[in-house]
Order: sequence, then structure tokens, then C-alpha cells
Amino acid sequence: MTPLRATSVTTGTPWNHVTLDAESRHIRRKLLTLPDGSEILVDLEKPTHLRHGDCLQLEDGRLIEVIAATEDLTEIRARDAAHLLQLAWHIGNRHLAAQIEPTRILIQRDPVIAHMLQHQGAKTTDVREPFTPEHGAYHDHAH
Repeated sequence: MTPLRATSVTTGTPWNHVTLDAESRHIRRKLLTLPDGSEILVDLEKPTHLRHGDCLQLEDGRLIEVIAATEDLTEIRARDAAHLLQLAWHIGNRHLAAQIEPTRILIQRDPVIAHMLQHQGAKTTDVREPFTPEHGAYHDHAH
């Protein structure tokens, strides 16, 4: 049986859902399996960063909601806002994916990086949460 194709990203009331980690949410063409075992072929015009809550629109009009998977992460906290900026610089200097929030940064779990940040005065904690990292200035999130 040929899988249904999803050719665009939109919002709306979903018919079904798919759970994807941050890396898998950067997508152009890929076969995905839904919770009921059925498959859909994502066939977008260009690579797209899907966000939690986005919907893939199937050719028949039904919507598949994208759910951000829970991942193993490290939470990074700083003494103050200036210190958090310094820690963000160290993370960016290593080209690591990071979710930047007003009082913390999340990165994929990496004991070596956590140790380095601790030596910079950061408080690090292992957490399990959905991960929505920032994307580079040369990537877009086209809808």
C-alpha cells in the first residue's frame, strides 16, 4: 500500500500525531510511522524545521500533529543574565544546538560539555524534556 503524502505544514485540528525528536523535526523527505502503524511520506518542497504543534497536511486534507519528543538534556543555569550570555557564547563557540530561555539554556546531554560549563561557574542538571533548539540564521522555518 502506498503511504499518504504530506506536502505542506499548517495548523489546525489534527486527525493523528507523530512524535519526533529535535533532529528528526528538521525534515524535507522522510517516511514516518504513526502510532497506529500506518505510514506517511513527508515530501516537502524544501527542508523545514517543524515545531511542536505544527501539523503536516496530507494530500487528502487530514492533519498530522507534530509532537516534540522528550529527550535527555542538560539544563544550564547561571549566576545572572550576563553570566548566562557568557555561557551561551561558550556553547555557540562549539556549534552546539541550544534552546535559549530567559533564565536557562538547554543542550543535548554531553558530560564533557557539562564539565566545561561547570568550570565556567554554571550549575548543570540532567533533565528529560522536549527540546526546541534555536536554528541558524541561514535556516528558515517556512510555512
